[in-house]
Amino acid sequence: MTTNEERIKILKMIENGQITAEEGAKLLAALDEASAKEQPAGGGQAARWFRVRVTDLRTGKNKVNVNIPVGLVHVGMRMGAKFAPDMAGIDIGQIVQAVKEGVSGKIIDVEDQEDGERVEIYVE
Repeated sequence: MTTNEERIKILKMIENGQITAEEGAKLLAALDEASAKEQPAGGGQAARWFRVRVTDLRTGKNKVNVNIPVGLVHVGMRMGAKFAPDMAGIDIGQIVQAVKEGVSGKIIDVEDQEDGERVEIYVE
């Protein structure tokens, strides 16, 4: 279920200039849509999540830990591409398609030895 906390996070991102007002409006609309789709009807399946973890290989500590409702994956991936445009070897379109097809489990596991980071993406 959509919480006020998720909405506040989106509004803070707009306020801090991390995303535009138009992108924020799209996220809020997608959040409403995802919430409506994820509410189980009479004991149905629980909500699905797109989880991104970036871990510092030296310390083992999480640098990034993001959980996004599956309904927001397409919007989130487009926005994320702005912040990490050089994702060599990773086809964002394939990730979005895999999620739409219902793939679950770990879908990306990449270690960047140069930057000392490990990126893992799951659908649960």
